[in-house]
Amino acid sequence: MSSIIDKTYKRLSIQVSLSGLSFAVFDVITDHIIALQSIPFSAFQRSSKIEDLFAVVFHEYPELRNSYDEIKIIHSNNLCTFVPTALFDSEFIGSYLQYNTKVFETDYFTYDSLPNYEMENVYIPYVNMNNFFIDQYGSFDYQHAHTLLVQKLLDYSKNNDQRTMYVHVSSGHFEIVVIENRKLQLYNSFEFKTPEDFIYYILFTAEQLHLNPESFPLVLLGAVEEEDDLYQMAYKYVRDVSLLSMKFMVNGRTEAENRQHFILVHA
Repeated sequence: MSSIIDKTYKRLSIQVSLSGLSFAVFDVITDHIIALQSIPFSAFQRSSKIEDLFAVVFHEYPELRNSYDEIKIIHSNNLCTFVPTALFDSEFIGSYLQYNTKVFETDYFTYDSLPNYEMENVYIPYVNMNNFFIDQYGSFDYQHAHTLLVQKLLDYSKNNDQRTMYVHVSSGHFEIVVIENRKLQLYNSFEFKTPEDFIYYILFTAEQLHLNPESFPLVLLGAVEEEDDLYQMAYKYVRDVSLLSMKFMVNGRTEAENRQHFILVHA
């Protein structure tokens, strides 16, 4: 067991995907973020083994090689589904994903619990990435990115009874989360290339849920700002569009940074 003199009073969170990784270093005493970095992989690099790409990143960023009191790995992919706890049986964990993604007998399944909302997020983590981090750190916690996304949006909706659509934008994909009365109404992930793809999926989802574009609130977060084509396209078709306010976050980072790295800064 480590003693108090071994403590660094810092923690590290790393968000990993097939298209790159990002990391944040937190001062656990002040809860300020003292390092925040995104490292995208190019299309050419993605043909390499992910472990080799990670090894290069670890060499280039010494923050990843430091000692920390806590380390969390956040797996970002669309290989997940939310299941009400009342309907969840861990003995049949793989069966929950077979309806929305292609699964194999060799896949490793796990889940995150959201006890306050009586849900489980069943997902397939990146096993090869976890093995890489075991070699680097020995032990760490890990969680799915969309567990954090949905949980925090549910937390923030506690004073909002109106059915609201949240859209979290990343490179090449986005997640739609619809919440009403602190209840998850819908979660889905979509791949897109153009602003037209983006608005199509938003309007299609709104139609399925009988949400009127003239009245329902659409709140954007992640890699999007007001001057972006995605925001302008959404504003063209949905009357009530806004960026998620992050003014309440006091961690030494700008509101735009906290919105862009919403998942990572809450890890």
